Amino acid sequence: MINETTAVPAPASTPRGEPLLSVRNVSKYFPGSHSGLLGRRGTPIKAVDGVSFSVDQGQTLGLVGESGCGKSTTGRVISKLLEPTSGEIRFNGRDIAGLKPREMKSYRSEIQMIFQDPFSSLNPRHTIGTIVGAPFRIQGVKTEHGIKAEVQSMMERVGLNPEHYNRYPHEFSGGQRQRIGIARALSLRPKLIVCDEPVSALDVSVQAQVVNLLEDLQSEFGVAFVFIAHDLSVVRHIADRVAVMYLGKIMEIADRDTLYSEPLHPYTHALMSAVPVPDPRKERRRERILLTGDLPSPSNPPTGCVFHTRCQKFREELTDVQKNRCRTEVPVVTENAPGHEVYCHFPAPRAGLTDLLKTGAAT
Repeated sequence: MINETTAVPAPASTPRGEPLLSVRNVSKYFPGSHSGLLGRRGTPIKAVDGVSFSVDQGQTLGLVGESGCGKSTTGRVISKLLEPTSGEIRFNGRDIAGLKPREMKSYRSEIQMIFQDPFSSLNPRHTIGTIVGAPFRIQGVKTEHGIKAEVQSMMERVGLNPEHYNRYPHEFSGGQRQRIGIARALSLRPKLIVCDEPVSALDVSVQAQVVNLLEDLQSEFGVAFVFIAHDLSVVRHIADRVAVMYLGKIMEIADRDTLYSEPLHPYTHALMSAVPVPDPRKERRRERILLTGDLPSPSNPPTGCVFHTRCQKFREELTDVQKNRCRTEVPVVTENAPGHEVYCHFPAPRAGLTDLLKTGAAT
């Protein structure tokens, strides 16, 4: 087991009544490409634009949206793999947004990340023992029975054979490589793990195994997850709360049961309508909401509500006066019920997935 007396000093425990992670108005802009004879920078790319949410100890927040919405960038910003352009990231009661890399070192044992591609995230020249044991060596953590024993114990806990300690990543399947990444992330018992689409690159049969493993490990270690995914059926299985992102902004956030039973934002309605239903009769009868056009460029987002250019409600239901408001005014957050926040001028409930999925699991 880890010897706490010789470990790197950990951040203090979370102040009572405060969430483990609190993100407030966080933005991440990337410089635009050079253009013109003078090589001037173009318009910055607003990958994340004013995002706010919180995560409690031991809770899972699902972060969903289509490709290019900024959810992976959000995960990298809150784990400080990318520096935020602006905003506040409070972890354990302290704002870590402005901390320098050296100041962040003690927090690295508390905030870890599981990456989407289980192969490219592992060094092919290192053995599994070296990979999973790296956090102990980097943080200078001593263990009671040595690093090898601790690594083998963690390998066994995630479903890997401890005898494969000296094998290399290419000798494992995709699901096994993702388990290696999970073992590495959990090795120092962090309080928060950002899971960046950890099952999207895996076979469907393996996805359920990895999701169930993450749930078991969460129960055992009390770790909180920010679970990034585009598959709403997977998020429904693992998340306690769900935040829906579009073009760098949060559209809607609520607890899982509320969001999946009565979504309010037109974008959430469209995402829900695309999730396959295991009952063929219901699948044939259900209404599909098709988003028109392509995702706008984050360097030149639409004015007002960023979703209005693809919104079915905007096209088919609103008056000209209401449409003008969507074009010109940025929606402010509306709390429809405690904990259910939506960024829309004209939110309206719509039947969700809960009733449709009662006949079976979508995962």
